[in-house]
Amino acid sequence: MKRFVSNLSGSSMLEIAALSTLVPLLILLRHSFASDQIIETNFKKNGDAVVRCKTLGDYMATLVLDFLLIVLPILLFLTVLADWVYQGVILMMLFLLFVVASKSYTCCNAPFSPSANGGPLSLRTNISSYRVSMMIVTCLCILAVDFRIFPRRYAKTETYGTGLMDIGVGSFVLANSLVSRQARNILSLKFHTAVQSTSPLLILGFARLLSTVGVNYQVHVGEYGVHWNFFFTLAAISILTSIINVPPQYCGILGLVILVGYQGCLMQGLNLYLLSNERGTDLVSQNKEGLFSIFGYWGIYLIGVQLGNFLFFQNQASRMRSKKWARIGVWMLSLLFWLLTMLIDRHFERVSRRMCNLAYTTMVLAVNLQVLGILMLSDFIPGSKTSVLEHACSRSLLATFLLANVLTGLVNLSMNTLYAPPITALSILIAYAFILSVVIGLLDLCGIRLKFW
Repeated sequence: MKRFVSNLSGSSMLEIAALSTLVPLLILLRHSFASDQIIETNFKKNGDAVVRCKTLGDYMATLVLDFLLIVLPILLFLTVLADWVYQGVILMMLFLLFVVASKSYTCCNAPFSPSANGGPLSLRTNISSYRVSMMIVTCLCILAVDFRIFPRRYAKTETYGTGLMDIGVGSFVLANSLVSRQARNILSLKFHTAVQSTSPLLILGFARLLSTVGVNYQVHVGEYGVHWNFFFTLAAISILTSIINVPPQYCGILGLVILVGYQGCLMQGLNLYLLSNERGTDLVSQNKEGLFSIFGYWGIYLIGVQLGNFLFFQNQASRMRSKKWARIGVWMLSLLFWLLTMLIDRHFERVSRRMCNLAYTTMVLAVNLQVLGILMLSDFIPGSKTSVLEHACSRSLLATFLLANVLTGLVNLSMNTLYAPPITALSILIAYAFILSVVIGLLDLCGIRLKFW
């Protein structure tokens, strides 16, 4: 058991980049297959897509189709098809090009233009698809990692390395920063208001702590520490951002200063302290990984705020030109951050999610901007503007994650996942993913929106 979760060194950056290409390609393929006879896509004044289905039967049929074309293939490539990722990327790219070419010339015998099918997708819709793709992968991984069918190289690394699951927390932070109040240039809340607004996260953090202790649920102490968890990190970022109120145009500079300063401290010996298994009796020593990694995640958040403001919330008067420029900017920044990651990883300090060091933050930015950049090619793909599953998940992003955690806990408490045969493990994962998709879809159908961060 200890060997199953310890001393993991992760995958290669190339494989992470391949997985980050495969997931958005599957979403674009789903869009190209969507039928306007079932899905009605309307647009608000700001260009955001609003999805409606004509009947309950149509809604459920479309939701199941979304599951089969998006969620199930991702799950398969994370488990039984993990050794075929590169081939999968090539096949998906060729298939998507074939679909685009055939649809573009079928009816009018003229190339498809972004103005077809109701106009270009808004930047916000692209960001929504990106956030959903990140959440789908996260929800699938948090249960799949408990089964032997999940490759160990995708699991979280012990000290240094680039596992797929290492990207999860940083991606969640960045995804929220790109569309945050600060990125939209909305005045920050006062400190006491910020604490009040983050109280749900604090409640969730303490609830997770008490529930894991109460049922003796296994927690890897080296991830955040003895008492700390993901929700406390999110709350800390929100409070820090409200205390240090910086205009979005300068948040990236502050974030860079924090990251470089934090990296300097790590290289002066702080990294040895954080990676050591020795702990004192005080709260700081007990939770050293979670407390010190806040600087890294906060740096990601601040850089994401400036990127979101600069790329997506300025120059809104000329939407077509702004969209084209933003697409180019996202691709260039993704390449830049990939180059920085390789440079820092080789010459300064290797990627470490546990410490949230500089190489980790640049890799998180590179991966997420790569996914977003691919999804921003949607304008050139004929078909529906979005899918039912994406729309439902985007309206309750954190609720989706919470439900996934509850279902994961129930599975782990009801069986020993390590000894599950491959067929049993895959069946459980498919059922879990299907239940999660259906519940979130039904919540959206009923008009229930659970979103507070």
